[in-house]
Amino acid sequence: MQWYVLYTKSRTEIKTAGRLNDMGFEVYCPVITEVHQWSDRKKKVTVPLFKSYIFVRMETKNRNLVFDAPGVVAYLFWLGKRAVVKDEEINVIREWLECDGVDEAKIEVLNAGDRVTISKGAFKDQEAIIKEVGKKSMRLILPNLGCVLQVKISEGLV
Repeated sequence: MQWYVLYTKSRTEIKTAGRLNDMGFEVYCPVITEVHQWSDRKKKVTVPLFKSYIFVRMETKNRNLVFDAPGVVAYLFWLGKRAVVKDEEINVIREWLECDGVDEAKIEVLNAGDRVTISKGAFKDQEAIIKEVGKKSMRLILPNLGCVLQVKISEGLV
């Protein structure tokens, strides 16, 4: 059995995970607690770590049964195949979230216009501005060097 990534309707991750669990699937929806502030109060709210994504473990032959649960939109695909997550990766997420030392977690996506510092390779420690992000490559502007760098994103990085 393998872990697959399901894309869900927005803000239905926890309910959809519960429905799939009731249907007999092994489901993991990692959650964190955030403090939300309104004009009159603050409240701790449990929210999914990955917005619109949940993990489901099943045999390949049962993969279409997940669509019987309201809230499931599609599988996440990577390089033309359904994205598969290793047991070790799920365990790392679980252990990390159960650790008492974690106060806040945030998932960030790289977008055009973001400033980054290159951490490896020939351009290590160079400041860069992301010009565009593609599926398998990224174009960076290196203002200090006056050039544009095309970076191929390897499968292991994402």
